[in-house]
Amino acid sequence: MGDRAVAGGKARGGQGSTPAQQRGRRRLSVDERRDELIEAALELFSTKSPEDVSIDDVAAAAGASRALVYHYFGGKYELYIAALGSAAKQLSVLLEPPTEGTPLERLKISLKRYFDFVESHAPGFTALLRGGPADRSGEVGEIVDGIRQLLLGRILHAMDVVTPTPVLRITLRSWMASVETAGLDWLENRDVSREELERLLVDHLVVLMHVAGQHEPAIAALFDRLAQEEMPAED
Repeated sequence: MGDRAVAGGKARGGQGSTPAQQRGRRRLSVDERRDELIEAALELFSTKSPEDVSIDDVAAAAGASRALVYHYFGGKYELYIAALGSAAKQLSVLLEPPTEGTPLERLKISLKRYFDFVESHAPGFTALLRGGPADRSGEVGEIVDGIRQLLLGRILHAMDVVTPTPVLRITLRSWMASVETAGLDWLENRDVSREELERLLVDHLVVLMHVAGQHEPAIAALFDRLAQEEMPAED
């Protein structure tokens, strides 16, 4: 799916008409119509909990009929799953691991791409991480957990680690939770620059790794190796 599957956005013309209404005069393909409904759903799910969004709301936002939404998705839960899947797919493409630079440089690139997604696809990011059914063990949980596993893999790849120790895994997952929270907070407040936020989060990881190294010699050795590899870049 293209960026519009997660970007949402406000109409710029046509007396406040939505993108769906602006395109309504031409015949849409099956995929275009489906993407349009997902776009509308993501916009709504980013500002309200799924329980507070109805099929009628999505149909109205997309300029479509209630019956058409049911035709494509069967129900609200199926639409919610499709919307989350669209957001997750976009993020996974952006987070393809860099191949050049020191581990910390590769991590900085991945973090920048992550926040490119946060900024450019705010509805999709918000819908992906906020709200959702209380039972996260089903399809919703699988999508969110899949993205977190992907992020963990990208971080380990940047550090040239194949299999993390339990302490390293816990440390990295704790940092990932901080990154998610920081992304949601930044979207809500935007009272620090993106560059400052990204530098802050990288420093957070460095400090967490240093502390974890005090609990496990293997992490201390990894931290020292990463520090040594960064030295030429600092000269």
